[in-house]
Order: sequence, then structure tokens, then C-alpha cells
Amino acid sequence: MNIQELIKILINAGLEENEAKCEIKMLLEHFYNISSKDILLGKELLEEEFNNLKEKVIYRAKTRTPIQYIIGEAWFMENRFKVTQDVLIPRDETEILVRKAIEIIDKNAFEDVLDIGTGSGCIACTIAKKTNATVLGVDISSDALRIALDNVTKLGINNKAVFRKSDLFDKIREGETFDLIISNPPYIPIGTILSEEVKCEPKIALFAEEKGLYFYRKIIEQAPLYLNNGGYLMFELGIDEAEYVKNMMEKDFENIEIIKDLADIDRVIIGKLKI
Repeated sequence: MNIQELIKILINAGLEENEAKCEIKMLLEHFYNISSKDILLGKELLEEEFNNLKEKVIYRAKTRTPIQYIIGEAWFMENRFKVTQDVLIPRDETEILVRKAIEIIDKNAFEDVLDIGTGSGCIACTIAKKTNATVLGVDISSDALRIALDNVTKLGINNKAVFRKSDLFDKIREGETFDLIISNPPYIPIGTILSEEVKCEPKIALFAEEKGLYFYRKIIEQAPLYLNNGGYLMFELGIDEAEYVKNMMEKDFENIEIIKDLADIDRVIIGKLKI
């Protein structure tokens, strides 16, 4: 058996050919520090290495466990983040949210940010690394927070991003306020049929009651109490949720903006607290 046959195993499991090739490349680079170019130039894996690679490929094909969980990391905005099945895998759509947040923070010289439902900490860490703001990330999952702490240490920004166990705003201390509150909350309606890969991710970070709108409502209701004058609230959006979330925000927020992703889906919403 050779590398091409391993690619075929993934294709037969339902992956597109380019995706299968990419995943083999990721496995080779992560576990054996071998590039695709090395393979083309004739470099070979030791028999034990190849057998280990084959086991990982077969496991991926049989269980449909995402490749990021198998290698234990995921790329997000030029950085590698540790991920386990205790946290969501960072997605390209979330980069739209974070890039817009960075733009707002820099433009307004914001200093204090709250990331609700921080998970792996990819949002909090990226904002902390790329701006002058300090970020507090909160999550209800202790397991997720352990991953976030590993990531903040890995990126060397322990003094810029800190984490706390909290159910939304429950453990925000008296007098703590923020210039920007950001969240990629659970937004998939309960009962939605998921792909095999997404089924591997933590359900607590995926599903929400009220047709996916529960966490938007809870955060929108409480956010004005914790935002400074001129502060912003922003979310990643689920499919077909933009207008519902906008309607909820209009009571206390103005200058509401909705940003589409590359698939022309309303993906990010931003509002400024009314004075």
C-alpha cells in the first residue's frame, strides 16, 4: 500500500479528492515532519511510520472524526490552536467576525473585550495578539477552558487574554465593563441533522433552544449592563438568523450592520450601544 491508496481510502469514505490529499498532507507534516514535496522527491516513511499513518487514515474514514481532532490542532488566522473534542473546531466564517472586531477595536482604541462562549479561545487569543486590548473569555465548560489556557500559553499572551468559568454573564464581577462584547454562541436549532464530522463536536457548543436563538436573546438582554458608553456587541450568525437577531438588538443598539460570508450568507452582526 502507498500514499495514493491511503488517499483513496478517504475518498471512498466520502471526502472530495482535494480534501483527501490535503488531510494526508496534514498528517504527514504533523506527525512525521514530511512535506508533499519530500514525498514527490522520493522520501519514504519507515514501515512503522507508514503503518501508524495508515491506522490514522482508517480511523478517520471509519469514524469521520475531523482531521483537526486527530492531529490535535487547527489553523485560525495564521496561528495553530490546540483543539480536542471538548471544543469546536475554528472555522473560516469566524475569521470574518474576528477581523471585523479587530478593525473596530483599533479604530476606537478599545481596551477591554469580553468573549462569551470562548471555547478553544481562538477568538479571545487572536484579538489579544493582534490588538492592544485585553480580553476576558468566559465559558461554562471547564474542559474547554483548559484548552483555552493551553492556547494562551502557546501563543505567549498570558497577560493579554484571561479566562473564567461563567454561564454567560453570571460570573462577571460588579463594576466590570467592556468596550466590546463578542460571541460565537451555540446557534444550531435543536433537532437539526448534522454531518458525521460535526456530530463529533461538543453538542453544548452547537445547539440552542428557541430555534437557535436562545443565546442571542440572553446576551442581547444583558449586554447593555456590561458595555461602556459607545460600546459594541457583535455575533457570528447561523443561517437565516440575521433578521431575528437584528430585531432583538434594535431596542438597545444602533448602527446595526450585517456582514455576509463568501457564500453570501449573513454571517456577522454588529451593533453600537445607544446612548
